[in-house]
Amino acid sequence: MNKIAVLSDIHGNNVALIAVLEECREWGADSIINLGDVFYGPLDPAATFNLIRQTDMVTVSGNEDRLINEIVNPAHQDNPTLQYVREKLPPAALEWLRDLPAELIFDDFYCCHGSPGDDLLYLLDDVSDGTPVIRNEPDILRLLSGIDRPVILCGHSHLPRIVELSTGQLVVNPGSVGLQAYRDDNPVYHVMQTGSPNACFAMLEKINACWRAELFQVPYDYESAVKQAENNHRPDWAYSLVTGMVR
Repeated sequence: MNKIAVLSDIHGNNVALIAVLEECREWGADSIINLGDVFYGPLDPAATFNLIRQTDMVTVSGNEDRLINEIVNPAHQDNPTLQYVREKLPPAALEWLRDLPAELIFDDFYCCHGSPGDDLLYLLDDVSDGTPVIRNEPDILRLLSGIDRPVILCGHSHLPRIVELSTGQLVVNPGSVGLQAYRDDNPVYHVMQTGSPNACFAMLEKINACWRAELFQVPYDYESAVKQAENNHRPDWAYSLVTGMVR
């Protein structure tokens, strides 16, 4: 197993996922790791589930995956996008989500969505000042809490990153397959944006016993995803899908 494709943050964008999976096949990926946030969004969660089910991949749960299964919480009842996703997903998808681990060790890889023990905390990005900047190494090592796998995989921020630590470890965030920009207010208001509509993923290859990572951007028919967002009254998503920016 020398070539691993790493995906994250699909967010129900089945059109982008089709393009990325084709690229993974062309690059000869031996395995695929999916870092979560698979379905949430005003796009096509059911079609995304069908693609996931037909593809051999290892998946961890993201914060939005967890949220889908917490809809019984009254605080979530007024979220129309969440309601939409729940209505569109078949029971088999909800069962699949419930069984996903929050983090896992897969061969040389430690995999999580956000950071170890916290699916809402960015491992590589500090947004405390409202603008994402890469954390310094002591902060990253503190968040890793002694995890010693040679490769650390994380998602959540939608920003592609590769960081090499003095420990010899490689930390890789593949970026987002399905949504290249968003705004959030946790822990403070901030904006994440790549400036491109292209779908993102990473490839890792083992050469001379060392893992090397490369980030990829894949053009795809984003107009199809835009129509899905517009049909579900989400012009904010439509704008981000076209531009990779937040309006």
